[in-house]
Amino acid sequence: MTKEKTALSIRMDRRQFSAGLFGLAASAVLPSMASAQSSGGAAAQKIADHFSSVKTMMGEFVQFGPRGEQTGGKFYIERPGRLRFNFEDPSPLRVISDGKNVVVGNIKLKTWDLYPLSKTPLTLLLADRIDLSNDAVRGVKEESDLTTIVLGNKTIFGDSTITMMFDSKTYDLRQWTITDNQGKDTSVMIYNVKTGVSLDEKVFAIDYAEVRGRG
Repeated sequence: MTKEKTALSIRMDRRQFSAGLFGLAASAVLPSMASAQSSGGAAAQKIADHFSSVKTMMGEFVQFGPRGEQTGGKFYIERPGRLRFNFEDPSPLRVISDGKNVVVGNIKLKTWDLYPLSKTPLTLLLADRIDLSNDAVRGVKEESDLTTIVLGNKTIFGDSTITMMFDSKTYDLRQWTITDNQGKDTSVMIYNVKTGVSLDEKVFAIDYAEVRGRG
């Protein structure tokens, strides 16, 4: 079973994956960011460049959905464009991006939703480089302990945004949230992160025959 969509966000329990990673709504931080974006982007760009230089990472995550539901599991990222979320039992969910498309699936029911990566805010998170000088930047907020960067593209994603929070001292990514067009957030926190790891190509492979119901 396949539903090919130009989704503006990904809903992760198949009924809802927005690819999130922290508990604050983007709408709550955007108003306070305009002045920070215009006055202090150098430090934020340094953090973004550090994150972009990390080509591979893996670790564990905890996700909080729009209704407060909590799930967890392991994640894998390879820049550019590749990502995998394996949810822990009893959740049967898998999320895989192979650099072109993203699938959100239930491995027990063998049901999948297919999205073009370029049509989701995940493409900004997984980009080769995050350039804070372009039109995708909706806001930057620099604090002593955290730097928050909000990215979006109204032409492609509508009102959907992805908000990333970094440790201001270590430059490490701590969490992110994707806010969909209805203002609903899915928030994810990552921990036990390892960077510069070697990941098998199969980790990010999508079985298109199965996804399209021919497996």
